[in-house]
Amino acid sequence: MSDKDKKDADSEKKGTAKKSKKKLLIIIVAAVALLAAGGGAFVMLGTGKKTSAAALTAAAIAKPGKIVTLDALTVNLAGGHYLKFQLALRCTSVTASEAPDTNKEIDIVISEFADRNMADLSSETGRKAVKADLVKKLNTEYPNQFMDVYFTQFVMQ
Repeated sequence: MSDKDKKDADSEKKGTAKKSKKKLLIIIVAAVALLAAGGGAFVMLGTGKKTSAAALTAAAIAKPGKIVTLDALTVNLAGGHYLKFQLALRCTSVTASEAPDTNKEIDIVISEFADRNMADLSSETGRKAVKADLVKKLNTEYPNQFMDVYFTQFVMQ
């Protein structure tokens, strides 16, 4: 085989290798794009739960609304202790304009705090975790109605 034939064979191998790398790159980019599109569709359509367009719109436009202050409550904690506290609930702008009947909210709040450990509620981290759980439970019962919970009184003994 002559030098020219060897160079032609080497050039052909390099050309084939470059074409293979381009094809592989195109396939990888296409696969990533398909995965991203599929993931986006999954998120937009939900995770198997039926979400109405109105609920999506309400969640998107929820802005801070009025604050509803609950009466002071006293609950028993674990170990014979008790907690006396008062909450203010930050509603969203999608909450009904009239003052809500807070009986169900109070029931949710009491069940969240009852039998909690005093040590868990003594730290700021523990109180923040309880607040987050409480907002989540309230929004499960009343979708997109509450943004935050504020402690206006908090005494443990």
